[in-house]
Order: sequence, then structure tokens, then C-alpha cells
Amino acid sequence: MSPPDFPAPAFRPAPNVEPQSGPSSRPRVPPHRLGLKEVLGELVADGLVAQVDAERAGLSARLERSEPHPLVVIANKQLRQLQPPHRVLSLELLTEWLAGKAGLPYLRIDPLKLDIAAVERLLPFVSYEYATRYQILPVVVDANRVVFATTEPYLTEWRDILRQTLRKEIERVIANPLDINRYQMEFYGVSRSVRGAMQGAMEPVSGILNFEQLLELGRRGELSADERPIVQIVDWLLQYAFAQRASDIHLEPRREQGQIRFRIDGVLNTIYQLPPVVMSAVTSRIKILGRMDVAEKRRPQDGRLKTRTPAGREVELRLSTMPTAFGEKCVLRIFDPDTVTKGFGDLGFAPAEETVWRKMIARPHGIVLVTGPTGSGKTTTLYTTLKQLAVPEVNVCTVEDPIEMIVPELNQMQVQLAIDLTFAQGIRTLLRQDPDIIMVGEIRDLEAAQMAVQAALTGHLVLSTLHTNDAVSAVTRLLDLGVPYYLIQNVLIGAMAQRLVRTLCPHCKTSGEMEDGLWETLVRPWPLPKPAAVGVPHGCPECRNTGYLGRVGLYELLMVTPELRRLFRTETDEETVRRGAFEQGMRPLRISAACQIAAGLTTFEEVMQVLPPLDDGQESRF
Repeated sequence: MSPPDFPAPAFRPAPNVEPQSGPSSRPRVPPHRLGLKEVLGELVADGLVAQVDAERAGLSARLERSEPHPLVVIANKQLRQLQPPHRVLSLELLTEWLAGKAGLPYLRIDPLKLDIAAVERLLPFVSYEYATRYQILPVVVDANRVVFATTEPYLTEWRDILRQTLRKEIERVIANPLDINRYQMEFYGVSRSVRGAMQGAMEPVSGILNFEQLLELGRRGELSADERPIVQIVDWLLQYAFAQRASDIHLEPRREQGQIRFRIDGVLNTIYQLPPVVMSAVTSRIKILGRMDVAEKRRPQDGRLKTRTPAGREVELRLSTMPTAFGEKCVLRIFDPDTVTKGFGDLGFAPAEETVWRKMIARPHGIVLVTGPTGSGKTTTLYTTLKQLAVPEVNVCTVEDPIEMIVPELNQMQVQLAIDLTFAQGIRTLLRQDPDIIMVGEIRDLEAAQMAVQAALTGHLVLSTLHTNDAVSAVTRLLDLGVPYYLIQNVLIGAMAQRLVRTLCPHCKTSGEMEDGLWETLVRPWPLPKPAAVGVPHGCPECRNTGYLGRVGLYELLMVTPELRRLFRTETDEETVRRGAFEQGMRPLRISAACQIAAGLTTFEEVMQVLPPLDDGQESRF
């Protein structure tokens, strides 16, 4: 992994934080630790803080008798800039101001951009005690230099000592003191746990542990999943994933070094590497937490686990393992319970789309289908919908494989194929439970489709998912499964196709123009006017310089009207239904995408990665 590009070691003032004197006008400062009085005095001298505010902050800090870094103390006081726009002096603004005063580059530490393996190899030469004493943290290591982040720009004796010890050039950057403290504990803690785990490895057991294993006798063995270092690694892994907004955790075994990757906003990022013996023990620990069979490594398994974040929020994880050439691969999908408390607008529904969707789910009986590929947000949409439908007067039951999020208002049942509890059998059981609304995790076969249709015919509202490319394909998919067309005419209320696209970072996005040709390609033949300006990704520390932060949904809603019902025939082709749907007012995914672009939420490049391809002549179908 190439090191990040740092700015040249010159004064870089924070936005709207302009000191009256630059570093070139300052005399050489003798080595010392920063003090609160000194920092407040410099802020007053630079015209950033009023003298009375500085005195008040210093007095209250002395009364509190706490000893954090001076920048942390000042940031906690919520002082406002003296000059317009009178922003609160946050810790990041103060850190960047300090970097400018010291004439050093400023760095917002992003752990996903660091080469953790290279940094970890350096940690034995820089002890945790030494790093905390001087408030330093290695962030870049290459052949000729090491870059250390620090919060003490005027403590320099450690630099000469490490230059001689490491035989590399030492460069310094200024970083947020809380970030340095946090990553010191994380990097050193995980490194210590991995080393402890390797030292505690038992002798190798006989037999083939996995396919293509290179067995080195006397050097590597199995670890107990209950050993303290393994427990610490798993705890760190989960907390780290929550902090980085990961939706999935991938544990991928390899011959030399196993990989840990996080999926963030739909993109996989390599996080860490573990020795194979440690990776195997970490996977076993996760299987224990998910109540899975630890001894069984030849067959795929599913499990679930519920934990609590450091902030106190409960989070559910769905676990899945499968055997690979070098051991068990494990994927943990993270479900944030706050998701089901969101409104449809938070999911990306336009007002017109929300109106149509609410009409569809307000019907007393029938089938409503949500379609789209894996990872397109279908489950989130269904849970959000059920959360709003599950009032005390209504009995809502679900049959899922597996149950992904536990919602107290729902009666949820999980498919168990080992005892022949299929989707069809589950629906049959639910029909004897006096339900009002039934959610079926997925219609996979004719039996499940027939039971869903039977439930709708007997006066229940059924919500389910199908794997199709668009909303109209849901009709032909039911016909392909073998559902008679006259039953589809009677029970199908509507279908919705959806996709997820990354949204522009609100902290750094800029405005720009979109080429006429691109806009026409996206919206034709709809007469949708081209927006005067669209959002353009830029990149900042908040979005890790990607320009994107979070995701939003694109939706295509097909509401079945009497005119459309007449088109449902065994011999009816998909294009005939699609043409009729457009005549009845359905808007395709492309128009939903165009509206999100016009609103400045995403870009043309992003939506084209998830939209179905527009083949030649498709405009004639609209």
C-alpha cells in the first residue's frame, strides 16, 4: 500500500482560522511540553480567542484539576472564534492551527489508509510506554523514512534517538491528540494480542487441517478460541467495524497471511492481516459467539450474534462461514437497529414514490414484492415498512432465512431446512396464527409462491422479495415459477425494484455542470430538464478523500392497475407489460437516479454502476 501524500512541511492554516503571525516570524522554540496557559496565550495573540474567554477557560480548567492535552481542554470549553464566522474551535481546527504554528504538516489519521502491517513491524522498536510518554504514533513506514504523528511539536529528543535506532529518516506531522491516544491503544493492543496468541499456540495436531495447507512442524499449531489474546482481537475487530461504519466484515484465510476486510459504503477495504493460526482461532471464537458448531469445518454454517457498541447501542450480526482452500472464510453482516426507525424519506424515497408505496402497503390483502440484487437494500426497506405497519391492533408475522434483525413488534420465525421447515411450510404455519400481515423473506420456488398467493387470497397482506432486475420482471418471474396468470391478476398489488448508490459527502462536495450528452443518455425519452448544477465529489478527511459518504436508494414502483391486470397472460411477454406500466405512470430506475443527481446527492458515474444496462432500441419501449 503506497503511503498517503502529506503536504509539504509548511504552514497550512485551518479554514477561517488565520493567525496574525506565521511560523517564519517566530524565534526557535526550546524543547518543552505544551501547557494550557501557553496555548491560550498564543490563541489570544493570534486574535482567535478573546482575552476574557481565555482567562475563564484557564480558570475553569484549573478548578477541574484534569490533565488532558491542552487542545482537548480548550476544545471541551466550546470557545468561539473571535473573527467571523465565529465558529466553535473544535479539536480538529485547533490541531490544524497548532500544526501551522509549529511549521509542521497536519494529518487527519484515517486507519483505513495506513499500512497497518508495516506500522506493526515497527512497534517492537518503539514501546507503548515510549510512545505514550512522547505522544507519538508511526503512521507511514517505507524504505528510507518513518513518519510519526505527534501532539507535542516541541518535544524533539525522541527523534534523534529513533533515527539512530531505526536507521531511517524521521518526519513529523501533527494529529488530533484523541486520535493518537486511541490508535496507540488499538495498534499496540492488537499487536500485543497477536504476539501473545502466537506465543500461546499449541503443538500442531495430526491430520489435514485444511486443503493446500503448508504444515511447518514445531512452528505453528492450533489456538484455543477462548484464550485471552483471541478474545481481545475479536472485541477490537467488532468495535473497529462499528466505528468505521462497516456493513460487512470479511475474514479470508490465506496460506501466508489471512486478510480482514470491511465493506464500507459498498466498497471493500483491507484492514488487517493475521497469521493463519490466529485467523483460524478468531474464526472459531466468532463461531462460538454465534452458537455454531466449532468442530464442523467442512460444511457452510449460518449463525447470528447480538452485541453492544461502546456507545451502548445494540447491534445484530448475521454470520456465515464456508470452507475454502486455506480454511474457513467467515463473513459477518452488520445490521444497525437504528435503520428500522428511519422514515421512507431517509431511505431515499422521493415524495411521489413514498405516496405510491404507502398506497400499496395500505391495501388490506394482496402481495407486494420488493426486487433487486443482493445488497440492494431490500431487507432494510421491508423492515422499515413492517415497523410502520406493526401497530398494536395488527398481528405481523414473518418467516425468514435467516432472521436478520430482531424487531420486538414482529413475530419472527426462521426457516430450518434440517427439519423441513421451508418457506412454504412456514407460511402454512403462519396462516394458523391469525395474522394480518405476513412477510416472507424470499419467494424461491413454486411451493413458496403458491403458499404466498394462498395467503393473499385468504385476506392477508403479504410482503416478500424476488431476485429480478426491475419491477416488471417480478410478474414474469412469477409466471416462470408456475403461478397461473389469473392468480397473479387477483393478488398482485405491485412491485418495487431498488438499488443503492453512494451519496456525495456533504462536507466537501462542490458544484459543477453535467454534460448534455450524459444527461440525455440517462433520462431519454422522458422530458426531464437538465439541472443547472449538479454535485461533484471532492474529497476530505470526513469521507477519507473518496468524495462519498453513505448511500441512498433508487426506486422503481409498479402499481398494478385494472388496465395492467388485463395484460397478465401466460403468453404475455415482459416488454408488453413494461410498455403498459409506463403508460400507467411508472417511472424507471433511471428517472429516480436522475432526480437524485439533480438534488445533488449522487453522480452520473455512481448511478451507472448499479442501473440495468440500456440496450439499443429500449427508448421505443417507453
